Amino acid sequence: MQPAPVTKYRPFPPVSLPNRQWPNRTLRQAPIWCSVDLRDGNQALAQPMSVEEKLEYFELLVKIGFKEIEVGFPSASQIEFDFCRRLIEERRIPADVSIQILCQCREELITRSIEALRGAKNAIFHLYNSTSPAQRKHVFNATRADIVRIATQGTTWVKQHSRALVAAGTRMRFQYSPESFTSTELDFALEICEAVTDVWQPTVEDKIILNLPATVEYATPNVHADQIEWMSTHLTRRDCTLISLHTHNDRGTGVAATELAMLAGADRVEGTLFGNGERTGNLDIVTVALNLYTHGIHPGLDFSDINGIREVYERCTRLEVPVRQPYAGELVFTAFSGSHQDAINKSWAVQRSDEPWDVLYIPIDPADIGRSYRAIIRINSQSGKGGVAYVLEHEFGYALPKLMHKEIGKLINEVADAKGTELTATAIHEIFRREYLDRTTPIALQHFKTTERDSAVSCAASITIDGTSHTLSADGNGPIDAFVRALSATSLPKFEVQSYSEHSLGKGSEAKAVSYIQIKTARNVTLYGAGIDTNIELASIKAIVSALNRALAKA
Repeated sequence: MQPAPVTKYRPFPPVSLPNRQWPNRTLRQAPIWCSVDLRDGNQALAQPMSVEEKLEYFELLVKIGFKEIEVGFPSASQIEFDFCRRLIEERRIPADVSIQILCQCREELITRSIEALRGAKNAIFHLYNSTSPAQRKHVFNATRADIVRIATQGTTWVKQHSRALVAAGTRMRFQYSPESFTSTELDFALEICEAVTDVWQPTVEDKIILNLPATVEYATPNVHADQIEWMSTHLTRRDCTLISLHTHNDRGTGVAATELAMLAGADRVEGTLFGNGERTGNLDIVTVALNLYTHGIHPGLDFSDINGIREVYERCTRLEVPVRQPYAGELVFTAFSGSHQDAINKSWAVQRSDEPWDVLYIPIDPADIGRSYRAIIRINSQSGKGGVAYVLEHEFGYALPKLMHKEIGKLINEVADAKGTELTATAIHEIFRREYLDRTTPIALQHFKTTERDSAVSCAASITIDGTSHTLSADGNGPIDAFVRALSATSLPKFEVQSYSEHSLGKGSEAKAVSYIQIKTARNVTLYGAGIDTNIELASIKAIVSALNRALAKA
């Protein structure tokens, strides 16, 4: 890097827009969406999709709900041409879906593109040419007037050569892109867009699409919004125009630039699933659409099976959705932090289905996009008691008493710290079972039975202590009290029961009872035990034995 002061780069010039309106607006509806996965996205792949993969991907886009899909550049190669023809000839395009093709301002390319669209019911012809000062100087060695002539001549050719297509029944719409719009002087961008519009002669019923691409992202999102608002307010036939966005992500702010530009008046958004595209990528439509959804605006696209969409995307593109990708990434609904886990657990417990979503740290209900709750809280050495309790409850059905959370949380953290890795839900469950449910030393319960006598309960129990058998009996006001009294006749340390809770584990005839009992020893140590059995009475007795075994292990 160059040391300060940095003279190699210069700040992007601001837009003079003293009466800008977009900062005070609120998004209230979704834009028109256009997927460019099959063109912009496909050209950015190290291994472009095969025709069969493109067909599968097209069907995915239709299923999601896209009504405008850019399918390729049919004049650029035979495979692109053949793909467009196959979609049309095999009648794969629903009646309410428009296919969009891209073309440069050359007559032979335009006629070839028109040929590719023959028989389509709804088509968008996307014409473009570069307009920025750098492109004019270094690539075309052309003046502004030369660039305008290229655009208007191309538009004239599209209009002429598409007449037969329209006469045959195709609804043909026209889209023009001043490529590198955000790097072009605004007055020139307006001039060339107005000139193209003059040639095309749109109407309110048949609007022209002016696509204003951030081909390379140079400025902050607010400058992009200013550019879009400036164009929106200076176009002479705004009512006959759809302003379309096509942002890239070179500065990592493609989503923000798009959202602010929508506030600035844009009607339409082009992008790709998960942001695939040249360099740092195109706009991530999934993120913008679900951002709208979390503000109560239905995007008009269905991402309720985001896992299935991701699977097709990854298989066809041979790319991977990053683990931190908004909404779709593997870890975006995962909390490792103990305080976060505790807050999630508590807020989720009181979340009602008839109230607005308000679960801490999770801005969208994962179920709305087909994500499972299973991976929301994962455990490592940074995790807390609430997270462990969450995993045991949501994965295995144990509703641990609040005071027990600290015990099991500390134990799990010690194991995770020693291993230095994340613990799976299965590993957590095994540790829980080993610590609470499967302890048989030094005390093991062999037999337990109660009988009621008047207002008291008598118990008869058989246990082993360090391998030695003991037969016990006592009376009490219930099974737990009777068993505690019976144990007092042995050499085991004295204790008293502090709390007791139980619940069913599972449903139907296979359900079991699980009991949690907290004891306090003569040394003022409190700890929990847990027991499981098909008989709720035996589950509570096993919980006492579990607590005693844990107390003796600690001693």
